[in-house]
Amino acid sequence: MRHRLLLVLTGFGLLLQAVGAQAQSLTVFAAASLTEAMRAVDQAWTAQGHPRLLFSFAASSTLARQLDQGAPANIFASADEEWMDWAVKRKLIVEKSIRDVLTNKLVLVVPKDQARQIDIKPGFDLSALLGPSGRLAVGDPAHVPAGRYAQQALTKLGLWDAAKNRLAPADSVRSALLLIERGEVPAGIVYLTDAMVSSHVAVAGTFPADSHERIAYPFAVTRHGDTPAARTLMDLIVGPEGLKIFSHFGFSKD
Repeated sequence: MRHRLLLVLTGFGLLLQAVGAQAQSLTVFAAASLTEAMRAVDQAWTAQGHPRLLFSFAASSTLARQLDQGAPANIFASADEEWMDWAVKRKLIVEKSIRDVLTNKLVLVVPKDQARQIDIKPGFDLSALLGPSGRLAVGDPAHVPAGRYAQQALTKLGLWDAAKNRLAPADSVRSALLLIERGEVPAGIVYLTDAMVSSHVAVAGTFPADSHERIAYPFAVTRHGDTPAARTLMDLIVGPEGLKIFSHFGFSKD
């Protein structure tokens, strides 16, 4: 009798462990510009009865390097293809799971109390906008996708040589946005979606789409976080409900 009771209790314990494992929260590493949209995805996810998602928002480069150092995550969402490719080469990603369905726009923003309209075209007077000592807030072009797109756009428009020594490089596009919101710089370059969630900046102009590489947001399941639940979350993100959420926050479908 005691032996049977022990077996029952052991089996019950294993069942509880299995249920607990299924109920564990998934972890998503996502580019900073996806913050509000992914929190809305979390609401849709929990509405289906799943545990709340855990997030880490930062520059795509930072997140990719954290994955490489063993940080646990189930989903990686990059703001460009370059860092997703970097993660693939290091076998951090389930390559066949990659889905690239979102794009964005690059905009010039200014503090809201200094709102103006600027025709962004080759040779536009950036120096006049910045003034004698002002700097241009951007994600650091060395490792932040938004900064790299900004460098490409300014180069295409013939303005990089004039701008490169007047940058205020930030560790993510959201950090660049914060500099503009605080009035610490007279202007900055961010994504349209970043400008849309801020009540303290105004869009002065949109960079031509052909002035920089296409802004891509590849999503993928990580190799060490590949679970049925992670696959289900990916289906939500790239499905009609997820795409509707991203559209609400200003992202465009490819």
